[in-house]
Amino acid sequence: MKLNCDLGESFGAWTMPVDDEIMSIIDQANVACGFHAGDPIVMKQALTLAKQHGVEIGAHPSYPDLQGFGRRSLAMASDELVACVQYQVCALLGMAEVVGAQVTYVKPHGALYNDMMQNTSILRSVMEAVSGVSKNVPLALMIQATPDNFSRQTVADEFGIRLRFEAFADRQYTDDGFLKSRQEPGAVLSEQEALNQAKQLLSEGRVTSVSNRSLLLNADSLCVHGDTPGAVVIARQIKALQVKQSG
Repeated sequence: MKLNCDLGESFGAWTMPVDDEIMSIIDQANVACGFHAGDPIVMKQALTLAKQHGVEIGAHPSYPDLQGFGRRSLAMASDELVACVQYQVCALLGMAEVVGAQVTYVKPHGALYNDMMQNTSILRSVMEAVSGVSKNVPLALMIQATPDNFSRQTVADEFGIRLRFEAFADRQYTDDGFLKSRQEPGAVLSEQEALNQAKQLLSEGRVTSVSNRSLLLNADSLCVHGDTPGAVVIARQIKALQVKQSG
């Protein structure tokens, strides 16, 4: 299981200070595309840093919501959402070309990510957007692993998209396998809780839900959010677990 992190999320005077430290630890960097965070300089810096460390790069588009850090749902028509996602991904693809890096997948951010997991029509719009961006080198789509990966892969097959499924080290799960809302207490796990959940995912492929249910998750990648308190420490500990497991 690979380790990924949402990065490039500084914007102007607003600084998210983990990029430099965490890039040498992770396997995949989800780089913000400017609509919830990130700006041209930050995007270029994140891409350059990822290239230097041999980290795989994903585009991290969102609803157009800088003020809310992309964590507020927006009602958008399908064609508007498709164009919105494509605009962001193409911006990152262009900046990647400038620095000689390659973008290989897309992982939506925040409310858009959660909405597509709950609403098939939004998921289909995101898939349409991703499938239409890069014809020569198709991009994969990273989505949340749940006990029902199969139904979403069936939709992806219609668009010719390869899915990558991820689990979360630092977020609490509901009983149906989704993420507990950040508006509720305990949604973001402490350092020790995140490490315990990561251990369970790496060793068993399972998480324990809010009501103590054991959920089987078939995941390709494990996420630590860059804005989670102690993100670098958590990532470093998870990396040590990965090395120990592989050895």
